[in-house]
Amino acid sequence: MNKKKRNLILVAAAALLAVVAVVVATTQSRTATFKQDYHIADTSTITRIFIADKQDYHVTLQRQADSTWQVDGQYPANQPLVDLLLETLRDMRIRQQVNKNAIPNTVNDLAARAIKVEVYQRQPRINLFGGRLQLFPHERLTATYHVGRETQDMMASFMYREGDKVPYIVHIPGFRGFLTPRFPADPLKWRSHTIVDLDVHAIQRIELQLPDNPQESFAVVRDGDGFAMEMLEPQRRVDGFDTARVAQMLSSFTWLNFDEFAAIVPNSFADTCVSGTPRSILTITDTAGATHEVRTYIKYSNPDDIANMPDKELYETFDLDRLYAIVDRKDTVLIQYFVFDNILQPASYFLGKDISLQP
Repeated sequence: MNKKKRNLILVAAAALLAVVAVVVATTQSRTATFKQDYHIADTSTITRIFIADKQDYHVTLQRQADSTWQVDGQYPANQPLVDLLLETLRDMRIRQQVNKNAIPNTVNDLAARAIKVEVYQRQPRINLFGGRLQLFPHERLTATYHVGRETQDMMASFMYREGDKVPYIVHIPGFRGFLTPRFPADPLKWRSHTIVDLDVHAIQRIELQLPDNPQESFAVVRDGDGFAMEMLEPQRRVDGFDTARVAQMLSSFTWLNFDEFAAIVPNSFADTCVSGTPRSILTITDTAGATHEVRTYIKYSNPDDIANMPDKELYETFDLDRLYAIVDRKDTVLIQYFVFDNILQPASYFLGKDISLQP
């Protein structure tokens, strides 16, 4: 064997040893952690998420063509909450495997109380050349998680993914907290709290009826590029209204939200408040002709609080912060005076003391 061949053999052997060393080092480093495929790397392909818990709550979140989300196929979703869920599915990682001795108890606990989360994604039936050729996209179930309780340090959650042999402790690196609250199954938690989101240029008519004070009922109506004000009883147009106050009122319809659904309030308590005459009836019509109605009702303070107060004379009969409201004759909600103060004012507030309300 000549010197040239010997050198080639030595170089080849050295290269082979280098490759073996890299493979061994990589293998050892991976055995020290976990294969981090627990998350959903590309959440833009998620089309649907189904969540159910052991209290018989269940909800389906579905992506729409315009990338907004719907709750159970009929209600707009709370987009920030959906975004948080998608971020959670993208960012969660395995922190550690459940201790071998603790696996049976963890499995039993997950079976008793875990939240089931099904993730559906749009994926091609044919995927070739590293994704450069994708054909026949379809929706399919890609992951099913069972999300359990928090760990003792409150920094992670127990989870089991169907198809795995064991449950894991899952966290989001850098996030201080556990993940379970990010997967509520109650549909009301996912529904949007937005009543309307209208730019001033999209408003056609705002009407406020005050049943107990009908002479103060009025409407603000689009008039060319501006707005006019009308009294409702008797119906007539009025001049001299405070344009600054009307402008402030109209601007309040940009992202107008209620506080929360009243489902958390005992039915008997809510029924007492909304069974009578409304405090006000607000009707909002946009330039496309869509109409929304908000009927408001005085909210009484919880009578159960009286027994816990040392001086019952200090007890406030009315809630000074919030009102009940029925939106579009469907949902009973709670709204804040702070949010609606510019909207639910009587006509005299916009007309000023020098303008007579008499016909």
